Amino acid sequence: MGVLRTACVQMRSGVSVEKNIAQMSDFVRDAAAQGAIYIQTPEMSGLLQKNPKLLMDIIKLQDQDPVFAASAELAMELGIWLHLGSTPIKMADSEITKKAANRGALFSPKGELVFTYDKIHMFDVVVDEANQWKESNRFQPGENAYVFDMNGVKAGVSICYDLRFPQLYQAQAKAGANILTCPSSFTKPTGKAHWEVLLRARAIENGAFMIAAAQGGQHEDGRTTHGHSMIIDPWGQLLGELAHDEPGILVCDLDLEQSANARKRIPNLANERKFSISMI
Repeated sequence: MGVLRTACVQMRSGVSVEKNIAQMSDFVRDAAAQGAIYIQTPEMSGLLQKNPKLLMDIIKLQDQDPVFAASAELAMELGIWLHLGSTPIKMADSEITKKAANRGALFSPKGELVFTYDKIHMFDVVVDEANQWKESNRFQPGENAYVFDMNGVKAGVSICYDLRFPQLYQAQAKAGANILTCPSSFTKPTGKAHWEVLLRARAIENGAFMIAAAQGGQHEDGRTTHGHSMIIDPWGQLLGELAHDEPGILVCDLDLEQSANARKRIPNLANERKFSISMI
């Protein structure tokens, strides 16, 4: 299957869409200059704004969104597969629902929009007193999962909190995905405790590469994110990590045969059996 050079863009997105686009563009160009063919940006690349009113005042419909437009132009200019991890998008009924979409997208080397993915699982949690989130108050959850094809290389897509739902990744692996993706904006406490463990587990369970671009550091809207973008091989080993929360890029080569080899050695996807649970 060959080797695929991939890259994660780690960002510290703020409340200015224009500044975020500029930061993203610089890093994407740098990664492409190093030969990356598939480049992934983190969740909320275009805007991190936790104030609901300010969020809704800023964001645009997809066909008017400057982050989508910039991503398409970058993909075409550089001849790359550009995976916009996500950005907040105004929905047609947002005046009624008061909700946006947390929407990721893939752009082809021709600059064509291949698909969009709306984050399925909402981050409705109380981690501690300083980290209480009700994402479903601001975002409408998606309903469809995807496996996309990059010239014969198949990959599954997810966003951040999706990482805690292993059935999503198993379904993608069974549909042929040898690469799993999880662009994220993990909080500092959950990232420190669970980020690497969950990413490695999803890779191991499915005999697949995991590519996870992250937000990192203290953001203008007051939140703090973990950083530590990672690329993990199908045996669960780290191919590369940005071991900090500063903006930057991570470039790694994926030997795609490793996925088939891992699944041959541990064929758990094929060995799964149905069962029932009895209460005693």
